[in-house]
Amino acid sequence: MSFDQLSSIESGNGGGRRQNNGTYSDDPESANKQALSQSLMNKLFHLQGNISKLRSDVGLLGTRRDNPRLRERIHVVIEETTDQFKEVGEGVKKIQTWEDPTPTQKYSQQKLSREFKAALGEFQSLQRTAIEKQRASVTAAKAALDHEEGAEGGSSGNQGALLQLQEQEQIHLAPQDEVDFQDALITEREDEIRQIEEGVGDLNVLFQQVAQIVSEQGEVLETIESNAVNVRDDTRGADYELRSAARYQKNARSKACCLLLILAVIMAIVLLAVFLG
Repeated sequence: MSFDQLSSIESGNGGGRRQNNGTYSDDPESANKQALSQSLMNKLFHLQGNISKLRSDVGLLGTRRDNPRLRERIHVVIEETTDQFKEVGEGVKKIQTWEDPTPTQKYSQQKLSREFKAALGEFQSLQRTAIEKQRASVTAAKAALDHEEGAEGGSSGNQGALLQLQEQEQIHLAPQDEVDFQDALITEREDEIRQIEEGVGDLNVLFQQVAQIVSEQGEVLETIESNAVNVRDDTRGADYELRSAARYQKNARSKACCLLLILAVIMAIVLLAVFLG
């Protein structure tokens, strides 16, 4: 599925779609967002499988099991995985721009960005390791080829005097066709290294873009959280003031009742004195 198809999932219209909990959503936009998130998660899972295979193959570079077929397989996997990361990265950037996401959508945003960054970081590390190992292999191959060519050139200068020695040495020297073939292989491997390096550069840009979007959203979330805390504190302060005012009014009413009772007693005493007098 291409990124255009991912976009059509989010922007396409349609009826309610079944959610993971078995219910149906009547909101097409919400259903499209959920479908996009699920598609990206599936692609990330596939990428993680590629990374696992690549980790195993890169570990064989420079060992006795290193061979042209292994290097070709590594090159193909890196090339395909790089393209897939670019596609998923565009999708991850897209979902980070959702406006007024629900708690579930926020969770999807955070989970996708977190797992994408982790997978991309591991893939870039494997890319660098593959480059280093292949570059070391190319350097060693060049040195061996130069040694063979130098040995061949040195022996040709002594053909007249040391014919028998030359015949013995020729057993160990590679034919010119083999030298040319090895030189072509070295050039091909250097081209592969350059292609991997270009992929590393492209993914570095993508990684920085996703990290920037996530950072900006983190600042927005922190601002929202800070405002929520301030509102909560203000609400608590207002509640405290209301409770204090209520207590004050209650105390004032109690004092007023006491004063009225005292006045009533005094009036009763005065009236009783007048009546008896």
